[in-house]
Amino acid sequence: MNRNQDIERMKYVLVVFSACLLCACGKNINGNQRLHDGVDTAYVSSVWVSDQGDGTYINPILDADYSDPDVCQNGGDYYMTASSFTSVPGLPILHSTDLVNWKLIGHGVQELLPKDHYAVPRHGCGVWAPNIKYHNSVYYIYWGDPDFGIFRVTATDPAGPWTSPELVKAGKGLIDPSILWDDDGKVYMSHAFAGSRSGINSIAVIQEMDATAAYPIGPEVLIVDGNVEGNHTLEGTKLYKRDGFYYVFAPAGGVEYGWQIVARSKHIYGPYAVKTVLAQGETDINGPHQGAWVETLAGQSWFLHFQDKEYLGRVLHLNPVEWIDGWPVMGIDSDGDGCGWPVRQHKKPDVGAVYSIETPVESDGFDSPELGLQWSWNANPRVGWAFPSSNGYLRLYAEYWSPNHVNLWDVPNLLLQKIPTDSFTATTAVKLRSREGEDRVGLVVFGNDYAALSLKFKAGLFWLEHVSCQQAMEGTQEVIHASVPLQPDARFEIPSLAFEKEVYLRVVFMAGGLCQFSYSLDNVVFSPIGRVCRVSKGRWVGAKMGLYCIAPPKSISGKEKGWADVDWFVVD
Repeated sequence: MNRNQDIERMKYVLVVFSACLLCACGKNINGNQRLHDGVDTAYVSSVWVSDQGDGTYINPILDADYSDPDVCQNGGDYYMTASSFTSVPGLPILHSTDLVNWKLIGHGVQELLPKDHYAVPRHGCGVWAPNIKYHNSVYYIYWGDPDFGIFRVTATDPAGPWTSPELVKAGKGLIDPSILWDDDGKVYMSHAFAGSRSGINSIAVIQEMDATAAYPIGPEVLIVDGNVEGNHTLEGTKLYKRDGFYYVFAPAGGVEYGWQIVARSKHIYGPYAVKTVLAQGETDINGPHQGAWVETLAGQSWFLHFQDKEYLGRVLHLNPVEWIDGWPVMGIDSDGDGCGWPVRQHKKPDVGAVYSIETPVESDGFDSPELGLQWSWNANPRVGWAFPSSNGYLRLYAEYWSPNHVNLWDVPNLLLQKIPTDSFTATTAVKLRSREGEDRVGLVVFGNDYAALSLKFKAGLFWLEHVSCQQAMEGTQEVIHASVPLQPDARFEIPSLAFEKEVYLRVVFMAGGLCQFSYSLDNVVFSPIGRVCRVSKGRWVGAKMGLYCIAPPKSISGKEKGWADVDWFVVD
């Protein structure tokens, strides 16, 4: 669909199209990638696919928020992770055999430390730019938490399980670590600094680590100073060695409009020469930087990096790399100055075979005893928030909100996933069982500006309520745009299960971060509700979508909380 089409026409075409798809497929939804007699099948998004099927790909290869990506290689297998901040589980692990098609296979972190600190949302904190490495049959991930220091986890299988987080180096503002095992057996770590915590930034340092890469044993040595070299906001270091040279890859210039630099030296502690190797140039791909250099078995070099797309977050691009005179030239260098521009479409990497098209999972039939890998909570989860099952639904128990509750910004039990692209429809089937305690279950597109449609119970009726909130981080109140009363489907004789209602909630997501909600009582006819709302990115992340089930504190409502069963969640 043309992104410049009239918004209203787009809205209703998408609504009708998705309704037809949903009616046609019923609940044959492959949320956990098992469809036919228990056989694994590749999930292919219906809204964004990079692989063109003709030997080429288009950027972004993932039009979703995989911020600060890093990649390691084990033979012909590539494993990627990315920043996850305070989403739990965090550190998504993706697998690919061709660098274009990616499958989400697990998470590196199941709980953030300190546990109590992250029991509530700490937007923008937590897991910053990670580094994933494979060494001596073990996978390692290092990352910086700007408030506590540099952590790591390890695994022998990238799909997990991973060890509990281990603090490698304590300190405020230590971010963006990268580990290098040198040819002589020594180990080194580079990292940068967050000015918001440490008071310094735009520099990269290196120090020696112990033989197990578990703690530093040498001093921090300054190797690159972006403050004096015109590379302000230098961060995101990646440390490599090639043909006798040490390389530090790092972004500079800021997320939205920055560029990629590479520093090179014959000696680990320098001095380092610095060169810009990738910039926007005359393309419309802003801020191409921060990522990972990988090499295929055929000897081709590639650079996976992000581009900031505001409400979509930091989406993933793939660019070819050519080594000239010992320097990597990324993308297409039209003028021969050694600094490339990012490509929009290109021939796929040479990996010696053609692999099936595959994308990260979006839809979910909730037919598995494990929660789908696409979902993460807004904070460390607590027992009782949700129970997946093999019964064909996910049960969400209403969590009491804080007595100081203003909006959803500080609600920890938001169950969210990434926005897959800028135009799509998400529909979910929910059934709320209320104990007369003003419980509510909702579909939300969440960011600092967010919008939601919820089903709630109050005074003997169910209500569909459409709200939005601008600048939620500043503690602003939600605005109610529409409220529609609905009669209960059933009233139970057992007082503890007083009322029940099933509805279908939908949001049409349009270019520019615009959202239109609608609802249905039969999953056939959907009625728009409220108004078109604009959502925004969150704290260092793009907008997300998902579910929540909440209730007023018992001290206010005087009632026991209820629950909601989510039958399915479909993205098309």
